Amino acid sequence: MAGRIDRRMDAKRKTCSVADNLIIQRAGRAEYQRLARFHYRDTSLGPYAAIFAMCDKRAWGMEKGGVVGAIVYSMPVPNLALRNVVTDGRYAGFGDRRLGLAMLNREVRLISRVVIEPRYRGLGLAARLVRETMPKMNVPFVEAQAVMGKVNPFLERAGMSSIRGAVPVRAARLIELLSAAGIEEEEFVDPAAVHAKLGTLEPDLRSIVEYEFRRFLQAYGRRKNMPDGVERTAYIISKLGERPVYYYWFDPGWKRGDKQSRNADLTGGKYGTE
Repeated sequence: MAGRIDRRMDAKRKTCSVADNLIIQRAGRAEYQRLARFHYRDTSLGPYAAIFAMCDKRAWGMEKGGVVGAIVYSMPVPNLALRNVVTDGRYAGFGDRRLGLAMLNREVRLISRVVIEPRYRGLGLAARLVRETMPKMNVPFVEAQAVMGKVNPFLERAGMSSIRGAVPVRAARLIELLSAAGIEEEEFVDPAAVHAKLGTLEPDLRSIVEYEFRRFLQAYGRRKNMPDGVERTAYIISKLGERPVYYYWFDPGWKRGDKQSRNADLTGGKYGTE
């Protein structure tokens, strides 16, 4: 028992020691690129609104080395159903689309990427990056989305709230088709068995399922041309249960009126001022 307590104390001291030497600085594309290979999205970084880097202050300044984490903020996408739910349609109710987009771009920023150097993971640094940089964006509303069904607990630990959306229509349509073919959701736990069952379908029904499988995969980039096989069936099944997760944060400074608004009603009504 004492040994376990000692190990926990040692781990806590190590975490504190590492954290004490880390600072968060405004950065740029070069700092993000130092860690880009560790991010699960392998696409190149597009336009961004701001980048912050978490650095070891003992190395920062020496050609800007010592980067252990980075967060990228981007401009928001124009239409997002779950944002409309959270904001009570604040950005969707304009008769003038141009004015609506202008207000959206003025008030909202999207967390598009967060990456931590693997040796520093497990120390709560991703949550710290989010928590300490959101107020620096100087907007009342920050949002993030779970990509490909990934739930990001560090976002909630950083103070963001979350809501889940419904199963996407394209997934619901495919689930319904499989049910009509005699394959129920309870069977999805065994992709190999599902694939074997697909092989026993009547040719016409099998052709319909194949068409819908290919149609479903069009949303998944490099996977869209996966050949027929157990691997493809397993991949599709893994996507059918996904529900989009939307994370959001209202800057309490704007709610209190501590920060000056460029919009007359920014601190009232739809932003939940009590």
